[in-house]
Formats: sequence, structure tokens, C-alpha cells
Amino acid sequence: MQNVLVVGAGAGGTAILKLLMQLDYMHVTGMTDINPDAPGLALAEQNGIPTGDDWRAFLANDLHLIFDVTGEQGVFGELLKSRPAHAVVIPGTIARLLVSLLEENDHYIRQLRSESFRNRLIFNSLDEGMIGIDTDGIIRFYNRSAALITGHPAADAIGRPVGEVIPGSGLPGVAETGIPELNRELTLANGVRVVSSRRPLKDNTGKRVGAFAVFRDITGIVELAEEITNLQEIQSMLKAIIQSSDDAISVVDEEGRGILVNPAYTRLTGLTEEDVIGKPAGVDITEGESIHMKVLETGKPIRGVRMRVGPSRREVVVNVAPVIAGGKLKGSVGIIHDLTEIRSLSEELDRARRLIRSLETRYTFDDIAGESPEMRLAVQQAKLASAMPVPILLRGESGTGKEVFAQAIHHASGGGNFVRVNCAALPGDRLARELFGSEGPDPGDSEEGLFEEAEGGTLFLDEIGELPGTVQAGLLRALEEKEIHRVGGSKPVPVSVRVISATNSNLEKAMKEGRFREDLFHRLNRVPVHIPPLRHRRADIPELAEKLLPKLNRDLGRSVERIDPDAAGLLMQHEWPGNVRELENVVSRALIFMQPTDKVLGRPELAAVFQAEGEGASGTLAEQLDAHEKMILREALTTCGGNKSEAAKQLGISVRTLYYKLEKHNLL
Repeated sequence: MQNVLVVGAGAGGTAILKLLMQLDYMHVTGMTDINPDAPGLALAEQNGIPTGDDWRAFLANDLHLIFDVTGEQGVFGELLKSRPAHAVVIPGTIARLLVSLLEENDHYIRQLRSESFRNRLIFNSLDEGMIGIDTDGIIRFYNRSAALITGHPAADAIGRPVGEVIPGSGLPGVAETGIPELNRELTLANGVRVVSSRRPLKDNTGKRVGAFAVFRDITGIVELAEEITNLQEIQSMLKAIIQSSDDAISVVDEEGRGILVNPAYTRLTGLTEEDVIGKPAGVDITEGESIHMKVLETGKPIRGVRMRVGPSRREVVVNVAPVIAGGKLKGSVGIIHDLTEIRSLSEELDRARRLIRSLETRYTFDDIAGESPEMRLAVQQAKLASAMPVPILLRGESGTGKEVFAQAIHHASGGGNFVRVNCAALPGDRLARELFGSEGPDPGDSEEGLFEEAEGGTLFLDEIGELPGTVQAGLLRALEEKEIHRVGGSKPVPVSVRVISATNSNLEKAMKEGRFREDLFHRLNRVPVHIPPLRHRRADIPELAEKLLPKLNRDLGRSVERIDPDAAGLLMQHEWPGNVRELENVVSRALIFMQPTDKVLGRPELAAVFQAEGEGASGTLAEQLDAHEKMILREALTTCGGNKSEAAKQLGISVRTLYYKLEKHNLL
């Protein structure tokens, strides 16, 4: 009997105590811990084992083993000095290893005890029939599948000569000669054709004691052959796909050793197959740690990890996922992306975006049509504002041409970049990154925002009334201090940008409701420009419509030169809730009804468009539903004064869904 003292009653000590109590040759004389609430102390007291907070009181000459599971190096040293000469002090790491080994040993003992049962279970679970005979040809074992295939129950077959159960069986011959017979076809008495393999049975001395046969319905063999063929084809195709992929791929087994890489991998890393196949995961990493091993430990995918690989220390981003087969973890597969190429593509995309934005700024004050007093006043205000480096607020209903005014002001003020952003189209955190940029832990992680992109030019903030509250403070700082803070950054970035904002919503109401900062409103509203809706300047409608003709002719392949006065009169009678944008849509649809050689847009074509938009429109169910939906959207926008957030709330849909539907019906 070995006397044992356990020092430390935490999780490790508790596990050791539980194991020791199961061993007849171990006697726990005490358990200590400086924490009176340690779980092991309560377990020891329940089992009559002395406890305490000082291990010194438990040292005795008859003590044989001391388990130190405190995890403190000082305690282990003191135990070594104070222990009885014959006592062995076992540190916690060794103790946990012993526990693991003993538990594993116990597991194997239980496994051996159930081996016979499992063998029988497996024997009777096989799809193949199995029959075993002794040297006299008497059946001694006979599984469930044999009974199903032959049609003879096991109770009737065991103990009978095999020839009575399977006429013509070759098993007695194999038992006599000791020569195996493989893949022999046989037709049973019940008409079932089988493929059978027969082998002799020998004891430990090599003496023949009988023979056994394994057989299966030939239909099953054919099906299996087809499955194998299909599997081989799939494997071949999969390998071909991996080898031809432009993405760098590496695969490791469950032990983390490389088993497959493709040509894209070798090109990216500069390593050959010989450098990684059969080698531990991580052999290709020059900076960072193996994500393959982390995935194998957790069984969960890991994505977006940056590291450096290969002799050239190539900077990459790695995505790794586990490979699960039959419910078991068999390895992991990694996809490696070249960060240098991604950055290059990102920079190229940014350059393309800037170029597109510069190409889109095509409007000047000459493009703004209208001689009504309201329109002349709006243009005069905008021209005066373009000469002053102050924020400008464009106000007007949806479709009145606020961006046309913004571009005209930009061109008149000296140029530079014109950068547009819709404040309602992005969530707050994304919009903040878009406007102010972001900074990460590495210099390569930093990204410029739209303020920096618009440096020396114009930043046009459309739908400013929908600007999230979390972004309003940053915009106010940019206007007041002429500097921004990147998201995640700590240093201010100076900016020199003209800010033009636009809205169709009631900002005064938004301020009263606390949705828009009053100080930001006054900063943005230094020069307000009110753009009148079409219904307030009906005399301008014919001129506006004719200004649209050259663009629409190019888009639709038409050659219309003017609008008939009768048709112009019909245009002036409409309410135009969608303003200039709706006018362009109506004229565009009218041109579709015309022939490519027609020169004059007449009343019939316009009347057809207005009729199609009315409640009594003819057409398919889908066309009529679309027309009705468009009418509802118009009414909601008119009721809400053009405020899209309020319109979406009134209609019971999200703002994003509203924008989708407005774009679908050309109401944006």
C-alpha cells in the first residue's frame, strides 16, 4: 500500500484524487490547498480524507508519494527539501501525464473485455456472408449475411455439413488441400449468384483446422465496382481542378504533415513539392504561426490570417478549413492569397474609381436649363457660392438635379477631384471608414478615405439628412478644424476640401427630434441653395425635355430633334412628383415608341407612356403590379416630403429595400 499526499486541490488535484481513490494499492493520507474553496478539498472531506491549508503538517515517515499540482515552482522546491528521504515528489505535469496514461490503460482494459462482443457484432454486421467449417466439413460459424444470402437460418446451418447448406461448396477441398480459392463464382440453390473467396484456417502451430469462405451477392460486387470507378473519376477530376487552380492550395493530413500542394502554391511561395510534402505544417512560414495546426486543434476554420511565406518572405493572407470525412477530422486545406497582388488590384480599383468619378463630373452651369424666376435665383445663388470656399447646402425634392448643381459649382470653383458619397447607402461604421479612412497595426493596413481623395477639390455628401449620428461628430471636426481622424488612428490628418451637401428631408425637424446635430447643420448651411421642383416651374419643362434629347438619342439609337408643342403642353400638365428624373424617364419611354428616323416627339407617344403609368394600364399582371407599386412609391415620397427614411417606415420596408425599388422604377 502506497501512502500519498496531494498538494493542490484545483482541477488538476481533483482529477488526481478521483483516480487515486479508484486504485486499491493507493492510500491518500491528506490533501491541502491554501484556497479553502478549492473543489478537491470538498471531495476529500466527503470521502473521509484529512484536509488542510499547509502541506507541512501532513509530512510523515510513512509517506511514499507527494503529488504537487499547485503549478508553482517554489512549492515544488520546498517539497523536495522537506520530504521524507524515501518519498517521491511528482510535479503536476508528470501527475497529469500519469493520469492520462492510467485512464488510457483503463480504457484499453475495458476495450479488451468487450472485444469478443464487438467481434460478434462486426461479424454479424458485415454485408458479406461468412461461413467457417472444421476439417470434417461441419459448419462452425455462420453470420447473419450468410443466412440472408443462402436463405438458411443460422440455427439450421450451424452443425450441419456445408454441402447440405450450399451444394457444390468448395470449402471442404480448401480445408483438405490448404490452397486458397479467390473470387470464384457460384450459383446457390435459391438462384442467387455470388462471388466467393475461400481460405484455409490454421492454428498457432500451422496445422489446418478447417476453412472459411467470404462471399457476396454478385449484384453488390458490380455496384461496388461502379462506385469505385466513380470515386476514382471524382478523385481524378478533383486533383485536376486543384492542380489547375490559380489559387495557391496546400493540404495536410491529421498529423499536420503536407500531402498536397498545387503549382500555384509553388509559384507563390518559391518552394517545391519536395520542400513541403511529408514535412510538418509551418515549414513554409517565415513569419507567423501555422494556421493548419490551429485548425487541426480546434476543428474549426480560420480565415484572413496574414503571414510571410517562402524564401522571399512573400506577404500573404491565408484561409484554412478542416477536412471532415466520415465525421472524423482527416486534415485541413489552406487557400493562400498573395497580399501584394491584392493590394495592387485594390490600388488599381481605387484609381479606376477616381477616374470614373472624374469622368462623371460633366455638368456645368450651362447644362442647367430653366428661365423661371425660381430657377434663375437658384443658379445665381450657386454661382455666388462657387466663388467662396465655404460649405454649401443644396435643398430640394428628389430628382430636382441637386448633383447637377453640385458638379456645376465644382467646375466653376476651379476643379480638383469631385468625390460623391450617398450617406444613406452605407451603415455607420462603413461610412466612417469610407469618409475618414482607416489605420491598422501595420503601415500596409492604412487606407485613405474620401476626404483625402477629394483633397483640393469637392466632397459631395448626398442625402446628408440620413448621416448616422456616429459620423456627424467626425464631419463637424473636419469642417471646423480642417482635419480628420482615421478610424483606428490617433493622429489628425489635415484636409482642404470644399463640402457640398444635399438633402430632400426636413433637417429642422430632424434637429428637433435629436437625429441631426444643430451645430453641424449651421456649419453645412453657410450657403443654402433651394432648387425648385418641376411643378413650381412648369414653363421650364419644354426646354428641359429638349435638353434631354441628345443624350437619350445616343442611348436609344433615335434621332429626335424637337418636341411637338402639343406634346410639350401635355408634359406641362403632369404633376411630376419625381421631378427632372421622372421627366427623363417619361421622355425616354416615349422615344421607345418612335421609329429611328422620326424627328419630332408627338403627343401620342407621350400619351401612351402616361396611360401605361396610370391605374387603368393594360399589360401583363407583372406590368400592372409594377405600375401600381411605382404609384405607391411616388405617393409615399410626396407625403414624406422626399424623406426616404420616413417613406420606408411608412411603407413598412427597410431603407435598402426602398432604394432598390426606387432604382428599379427610375425614381432615384
